Parts: sequence; C-alpha cells; structure tokens
Amino acid sequence: MSPRVGVVLFPGSNCEMDVQEAVRGLGGDAELLWHGDATVGGVDAVVVPGGFAHGDYLRPGAIARFSPVMAAIQAFAADGGPVVGICNGFQVLTEAGLLPGALQKNRGLKFLCTMATLEVASTDSVLTSACTVGQQLQVPINHFEGNYTCDPETLAALRAEDRVVLRYVGNPNGSMDDIAGVCNESRNVVGLMPHPERAISPLLGSDDGVPLLRSLLAAAGAAAGATVGA
Repeated sequence: MSPRVGVVLFPGSNCEMDVQEAVRGLGGDAELLWHGDATVGGVDAVVVPGGFAHGDYLRPGAIARFSPVMAAIQAFAADGGPVVGICNGFQVLTEAGLLPGALQKNRGLKFLCTMATLEVASTDSVLTSACTVGQQLQVPINHFEGNYTCDPETLAALRAEDRVVLRYVGNPNGSMDDIAGVCNESRNVVGLMPHPERAISPLLGSDDGVPLLRSLLAAAGAAAGATVGA
C-alpha cells in the first residue's frame, strides 16, 4: 500500500500540484488537504507547499498559521508524524512554532529564482535519511523572504543538536550560517526554502530533489506501518 501524503492547500498556494506530481511519480499517494478543515484525514505525512498563503498579507505565513488545519498538523507532528514545509510552507511552520527561527527578506532585497547548490549537513531527519552527509544537490529556489535568522542561543542549539539539515553552498540570500533547512528536536518536522519537488527529472534541470522526497516517503511508509501494526 502506497504511503499517503497530504498536501495542504491555502488560498494563494501555488506549488501543491508540483508536490502531488512529484510524490505520485515516486510511488506515493498524494491528496490535497483544505486549510479550513481541522483534520489531516489520516495521511501518513504532510507537506505544506510553497506559494503565497493568504496573499502573504501581514507577513509570510502569519495568517496561515491560524487556519484550522494547522492545529491538526501540530497534533500530527506531536505524535511523530512526518511534516515538511517547503518555501512558504517553511515560513508557515516557523510562524506556527513547529520550527525555530524566522525567514526575513533576502540580502540585497532581491527576489531570487535560480538553481542553488545545497550540501546535506545531517541525514538524521525525515527529509534527508536517504542522503549522505556532504552530498551536494542542485535544487531551485524561488523566494523573496528566504533569509533564515534566529537568536544566538537557537543557532547554538541547532548546531549542537545536529538540526541544520541543509546548507547553501555560495549563500544566495544571506541566511544565517548558510542555513537552507532545519528540523525540530524530534527530527520529524523539517522546513526548507529550496523546492525539491521542482528537481525530480533531468528534463527540469535536476533530479536532485528525488533523494529528499524518497526520504519523506520512507518516513511516511514507516508511519503507515506503525499505524497498521498498532
């Protein structure tokens, strides 16, 4: 049975179909989760995709965090369910308190739409378990507020606990410590600014997003197995 991945749809999301296509292409089952429903519908993993949730009015993710589905995602994550936030989804997860830190405007105040080189900093997460430490990945970025920041104490904790999962090689946006992705203390919630769902085929310029998404599907499959065996 294929693992079920729920992809949250907010007003203004625009990457949900990309995630669905990528997940299905790798053998998973992807379905949309409406932001106004207070449930994740029994899925095995959740992806909060990119876009402009609620138009990014106020600041990115600040309004989306109050959607009914977010309470269900928080409960799902607290139970160990795999959750990944991509780009705007990363911003939503920080606003909701599921991940530390915040995303601010890029260095130079420029919108960035380009290929970025990432280096895997940790394989101990639901998004990087199929990778190797030091592995370099070509994955596109598409953001204006992707500059990761946090206080010194949080940064020290992220480093000490091996919770920086991806770093930029040639930092494009000014992110603190070259951070491209982080995870929570339990390793089951990950946020990243680059778009692995847009790097699933050489025809798209890269298939380096595949090991990241395969990691998520493996975590989803493990979660599904645990549920069946419970």
